[in-house]
Amino acid sequence: MSGPRIYMDWNATAPLLAEAREAFLSAVDRIGNPSSVHGEGRALRALVESARRDVAALCGAQAASVIFTSGATEAANMVLTPDFRMGRTPLRIARLYASAIEHPAVREGGRFAREDVCEVPVTAAGVIDCVALQALLASHDRQAGLPMVAVMLANNETGIVQPISEVAAIVRAHGGLLVVDVVQAAGRLPLSIEALGADFLIVSSHKIGGPKGAGALVARGEVMMPSALIRGGGQEKGHRSGTENAPALVGFGAAARAAANNIEARMGAIAALRDRLEAEMQSSAPDVVIHGRDVSRIGNTSFFTLPGLKAETGQIAFDLEGVALSAGSACSSGKVGQSHVLTAMGYDPRQGALRISIGESTTEAEIERCATVFAKVAARRRSTGQAA
Repeated sequence: MSGPRIYMDWNATAPLLAEAREAFLSAVDRIGNPSSVHGEGRALRALVESARRDVAALCGAQAASVIFTSGATEAANMVLTPDFRMGRTPLRIARLYASAIEHPAVREGGRFAREDVCEVPVTAAGVIDCVALQALLASHDRQAGLPMVAVMLANNETGIVQPISEVAAIVRAHGGLLVVDVVQAAGRLPLSIEALGADFLIVSSHKIGGPKGAGALVARGEVMMPSALIRGGGQEKGHRSGTENAPALVGFGAAARAAANNIEARMGAIAALRDRLEAEMQSSAPDVVIHGRDVSRIGNTSFFTLPGLKAETGQIAFDLEGVALSAGSACSSGKVGQSHVLTAMGYDPRQGALRISIGESTTEAEIERCATVFAKVAARRRSTGQAA
């Protein structure tokens, strides 16, 4: 390895923003419980509510409809449930329809019984098959309860953007609920829960440069809500009990403010770097397969396969050269396994793929060095018939 290490795994976790770190540390030094009625408690409560408004603004939602959680996984487990309330009236959700490329936190089905979770296929391009979704919802038994559909806005592995507005129209026509994971889209695409047609959004702090250990479930309104996952003292208006992690939430709010600023300009510059890297990759290894290149993607992500190079071997090779990237989702306790996203797209999952994901602090020099390492790894693969 020559030179400092390069971090190109922003989709796993983004580097902590300076403003988020400052906000976090300022809240750490404050004494008090946000639920306490004395001055110290009220001061901390004010910071938490300010963060709630910032997260709501990022999502184009109302602050009163933001429920803070410990992260996106908890938010998913909270909202993916058969048991809802419409005001005071119980509301039954009979079945969950989740796209085949969802994050494991959603694919596991939350609080639905396994037999009540149905997988919606995607096309070879990695886009949800809306014809199949339409057919599935048309055959749904409404007498058993309403359907719920879960589709992410931007896939965490490929970066492919899903046609959520089209999905929302189908879901509405069948009287269902739509849950959209915007974890990878937040700060990279403009967000509006109303424009998307979603009933709920799932958001994560550390994916946008905030502290780990914070996330949110964002609802379109306050009337329809899932049953509480964590019961106790009734915090978060009874939706999520437990003393709020004020420092993490305040840092989350600061990151949300930053993420909402100049999205198009920021992402245009990042996409130009990604495209430059992909062009150099294609030049040094013409057989490289860049997944999702012909459809809409978020501008920071490149998910690629080098024929003959196993994902785990490739990840190690890049790491030894000082480049941190991943073999897909970073959600399996460090394991490099077969990609369910590639499987859903019809690829041989044994081949695997590598994901490069970049961000605001990525430099042209880092792109050039990553391209050089890629060429070296690809050449070594050719000379040995297998990866190093």
